[in-house]
Amino acid sequence: MASNRPLTDFNALLEVAHELGATTELLPLLQKIERAILQVMNCERGTVFLYDKATDELYSLVATGEETIRFSAKLGIAGEAFQTRSMVSVPDAYADERFNPAIDKQTGFRTRNLLTFPMAGHDGSVVGALQALNKRDGAFETDDESRAEALGKLAGVGIQRQMLLDEYAHKQQLERDLALARDIQQRLLPTQEPEVQGYDIAGWNKPADETGGDCYDYVPLKNGRLGVLMADVTGHGVGPALIAAECRALVRALASVSADPFEILARANELIHPDLDSGRFVTTFFGALDPVEHRVDYLSAGHGPLLHYHHASGVTREIAATTFPMGILSELETGHAPPIALRRGDMLVLVTDGFFEWANLKGEQFGTKRLADLIHTHRNLPAADIIARLHTSVTTFGQNTPQNDDLTAVIIKRS
Repeated sequence: MASNRPLTDFNALLEVAHELGATTELLPLLQKIERAILQVMNCERGTVFLYDKATDELYSLVATGEETIRFSAKLGIAGEAFQTRSMVSVPDAYADERFNPAIDKQTGFRTRNLLTFPMAGHDGSVVGALQALNKRDGAFETDDESRAEALGKLAGVGIQRQMLLDEYAHKQQLERDLALARDIQQRLLPTQEPEVQGYDIAGWNKPADETGGDCYDYVPLKNGRLGVLMADVTGHGVGPALIAAECRALVRALASVSADPFEILARANELIHPDLDSGRFVTTFFGALDPVEHRVDYLSAGHGPLLHYHHASGVTREIAATTFPMGILSELETGHAPPIALRRGDMLVLVTDGFFEWANLKGEQFGTKRLADLIHTHRNLPAADIIARLHTSVTTFGQNTPQNDDLTAVIIKRS
């Protein structure tokens, strides 16, 4: 009677091929491949080793009767098959110095012989290795190696495909999470400009990534005054966005019990300092606009320069920060500064450094002088339009260079 072994092998390989298209998760696919090793190679145990490029290791999520195994891709019999991209047959495991008997000793399993073969993806890159242990009816032979080669190619393409799908799914989920984080962050920004008699106030923000480390806010204060916050956390992305949200929440809470900019930021600094990693800080401006006295009492913790436009003279004055940024030390130094007086047509322009540090293809930065010239040129426009012109000017100056930092601007203009 003719043996039906070739038909059995073919059916097992066909099942693996079917699972490549039907399985949508990596682990079930590996389990199918492991079962195919047992059937096709007629052995007692099978192992699927995947290659971890980040650590240059081979690891197994599936090994018959074993827990996860991880080791250098340059070591052992599996490492040799992976490195040389060739079949490694060991007829007597304990007579081969490359064999590591530690696992046998740990589990009580006795390895007699083994056949290890690489898995190649569709592009020829090796994604791992398969290992068949203890052929049930003797030693592994030439026919077994032919079957192993076919199984290795089939499994390699399937695993590479599934890994790419998993990577794509992870990327899609990350993009959805970032979009949600961006939506939440944008909701924390003011939804409308404050109405202050005699003043035109506008703010705007555009992060460099899905989320950013800049924020601005308007906070109602006692006696009809308006608090204006601008903060810029080092870096941009999700981490700085969380810190910016924390900074905003602290300032809003503290402004409910105090109207002194220094007291508010000093206390906020004490609270936020333990939460910041070494080297991370927050440049912060908080000012209190008095629409009766027409002045802004403020503290600038590392945020600057502030731009004060004098309408009568047409001159823009740069005002330096009054103390160091929040988060560097647990206590802010005394940072009281003379209030900024706003006469008719005057403006207080607050911007984050993403504006004046934007560089063109020659490496030249936009700078504060161009900012001052633009403010003077468009001084008669509404505050929101001035910010729009500023954004257009800086992007045009950048000559299509990418936005590398968050952009935030607030203009307080006295009518």
